[in-house]
Amino acid sequence: MPGPVIALNPVLVVQEMDKKDGDGSGNPACHPAQPWCGHELHFLAADFVLVWETVPRELIKRKDSSENKGLRERSAIIHKTWRKKFLDKLLDAGIHMEKVPGDLTSVVHYLLLSAPWSVLCYYAEELQLRLPLQALPNQASNWSDRVLGRLGIRNMMVEEVPNLPLDYYTCQFKVNKLQWFLGSDKQDTFFSTTQRQQILYEILATTQYGCSKEREVGVDWLLSENVFTAAFPLHDGPFKVPPEEPAPSSLNQRQILFQYWANWRKWYKYQPLDHIRKYFGEKVAFYFAWLGFYTGWLLPAAVVGTMVFIAGISLMFDDIPSQEICESKEQYRMCPLCKSCPYWQLSSICKTFKAGRLFDHGGTIFFSIFMSLWAVMFLEYWKRMNASLAHRWDCSDFEDIEERPRPQFTAMAPMTKINPITGAEEPYFPKRSRCHRILAGSMVIIMMIAIVVMFVVSVILYRVVVAILLSSSGYFRFVASASRIASITGSVVNLFFILILSKIYISLAHFLTKWEMHRTQTKYEDAFIFKVFVFQFVNFYSSPIYIAFFKGKFVGYPGNYVNFLGVRNEECSPGGCLIELAQELLIIMVGKQIINNMQEVVIPKLKCWWHKHRLDSSKKPDKEGESVQAKEAPWEKNYQLLVFEGLFDEYLEMVMQFGFITIFVAACPLAPLFALLNNWVEIRLDAQKFVCDYRRPVAERAQGIGIWFYILEVITHLAVISNAFLIAFTSDFLPRTYYEYVYDSSLRGYVNFTLAYAPWDFMLHNNTTCRYRAFRDQDGNLSLTYWHLLAIRLGFIIVFEHVVFFIARIIELLVPDIPESVEVKVKRERYLAKEALAENKVRCPTLSTATPQGTQDSSRCSPGVLLWMAG
Repeated sequence: MPGPVIALNPVLVVQEMDKKDGDGSGNPACHPAQPWCGHELHFLAADFVLVWETVPRELIKRKDSSENKGLRERSAIIHKTWRKKFLDKLLDAGIHMEKVPGDLTSVVHYLLLSAPWSVLCYYAEELQLRLPLQALPNQASNWSDRVLGRLGIRNMMVEEVPNLPLDYYTCQFKVNKLQWFLGSDKQDTFFSTTQRQQILYEILATTQYGCSKEREVGVDWLLSENVFTAAFPLHDGPFKVPPEEPAPSSLNQRQILFQYWANWRKWYKYQPLDHIRKYFGEKVAFYFAWLGFYTGWLLPAAVVGTMVFIAGISLMFDDIPSQEICESKEQYRMCPLCKSCPYWQLSSICKTFKAGRLFDHGGTIFFSIFMSLWAVMFLEYWKRMNASLAHRWDCSDFEDIEERPRPQFTAMAPMTKINPITGAEEPYFPKRSRCHRILAGSMVIIMMIAIVVMFVVSVILYRVVVAILLSSSGYFRFVASASRIASITGSVVNLFFILILSKIYISLAHFLTKWEMHRTQTKYEDAFIFKVFVFQFVNFYSSPIYIAFFKGKFVGYPGNYVNFLGVRNEECSPGGCLIELAQELLIIMVGKQIINNMQEVVIPKLKCWWHKHRLDSSKKPDKEGESVQAKEAPWEKNYQLLVFEGLFDEYLEMVMQFGFITIFVAACPLAPLFALLNNWVEIRLDAQKFVCDYRRPVAERAQGIGIWFYILEVITHLAVISNAFLIAFTSDFLPRTYYEYVYDSSLRGYVNFTLAYAPWDFMLHNNTTCRYRAFRDQDGNLSLTYWHLLAIRLGFIIVFEHVVFFIARIIELLVPDIPESVEVKVKRERYLAKEALAENKVRCPTLSTATPQGTQDSSRCSPGVLLWMAG
């Protein structure tokens, strides 16, 4: 809905701006009255920047054939028409515009946009922006700071950051109650920078420039069609601090964030969340709040996991079964692991079996229970943290009441309907049609998951084939390490497939989610996240799940092996499946983290350098043949930065990591330590990207981390079930415990206990005997011990799950979702609002009292009165 029209300076009319756009010179017309004429440019503060590039006709004639030249010219004409219509609509909406001339061979045009006071007020009420009524002291606090304070320990993580934002009592803006808002007499500063940018983006995103509502609406579509090459708000200024080291209070907001947050020297300091929220908006601030909270909680998990690993090292040297294997020499002649594989001695796996003891011991049970309860407590306390931040940042009711329909949904919805919550008439898309589209999209997702499963099967076949080839190669080193080499290379191939399939599927998920027509941005993002996460879950976890729960379980026995696609089913390596699972986890989790961190360090820098180099190298040379090196304007420097593409990749990386350290933690107690080290680096890398490498994103409001929280809850429940089955069926813990209590508490003879003799028919056919790992008799039938162990394993799973879920439920009941202090504040504000309704005739006159300076004295009014007067 357009805002009020404002009289504009004639020199800013779009026709004048586009007069020479694409006429052959590539340069806009210059008139002495225009603000950009001359060598010194003086521009008003801009809230938003639109950028487009044009190629002069002389350059087209030199470089292109006649056919390509015609296509380019026709495309340029269409783009110019769309651009003119779009900018005309912006003028009608009351937006001020100033165009900056380009001085490049491939001419870059910058259009600076700003919204006047009346437009800001109109859209602030339309968007239900919350503005301050009364200032309060900043109430930021940190749980670890409180704990250390009670213990009397000096907190090294605390740091005083300058220009700490105040807290405010706020409410939705109303133009007719303008005088009651704090600072309403100062039009230049009343709306914050982020609020002005939100308003400009809303206008840009909803402006219709054509007849077809299906397509021709909003700047996002124009960007996708290359009508504009960029649309972004400006950063506050440079991020580098001047060499003269000015006073901290004089730094701009971006410099403060760089100096006190993105700086590597601050890796152990608390993040300035209120500064992040003020500069980037609530959505970005919630991501960094969650990432910091998660990293802090990883510290106790990493300490306990490292202690469990160290305990495994000590057990490795004193383990009786390991000593028996290493000293067995030629006592145990093992059956071939494949058709063409040779017989082998059990003593050859001495080192591998010992390495398996690092992860497979009694401490694994304790750590699995610990991590399951850790995950539950982490989520419960994050709920409290989320509630505190949402209340402090005034977004507790954002998703339910304040969030508006997406601009794309508004433009493309076929009908309107009354919103039952707000009572306002809004665009509407029938639920039946959306359900049909979601169902069709689900079929596509299932098909993509089937493709992932096919790739997993191909990796399994790859490992089998490589193991067979290496075992039959005749080289001693290859024969001895065939299974290990096949497993490691298979993990690397699997990682390669994961990265490739992820890129393909994310593009498909974007298309499907847009097609489903979700009303709000939150619902749109939740649907997109769910689609991609389901795919990524199968993509990343399918191989570890196969190794943990299926590999080596359906092999058969000598003389009666089970085949799949004509190939004998894959067995676990001689050291067991648990060591393979730990190896797979380390390669996928740590390997992916290293690749991601390298990408986050190298790729943004290379892209920024290339973009800047492309723009600099195309500058026109002066008469002496040297390029003109003028001081770059802020919008030029911002244009050289990278486009912010959302937080999805950042969240996905961390949530997948959370899955690795909880679902398969029984196989790798060091996983939390690697996650902690990675996250310390990740926080600063992400901070540097946002402050230094990205264009400033449009500030978005949010109530929390969205659907990611529910995904974390699902992962937590899966972790309990997964670890129970992992310990029961993949680990040797239960067979060892059974042997210890039934046969020998010292575990002597345990190795012989776990090995069966090859069946009689196999011995007669091959004229030799051998051993293999199973609980079977010499007829190939499952022994009574196997059934005893199966009953113990199933009983263990039931007891483990019930105990952990019971304790988790107790924790959920004992830890309230909202801190008591926050509940008291909410109830206090509601009470004061009710009091104001009863006493407004008596107390409201004090609101008109003016200070000697001529500003209203809002401090004399209670928060309840202020809330009532503005709402």
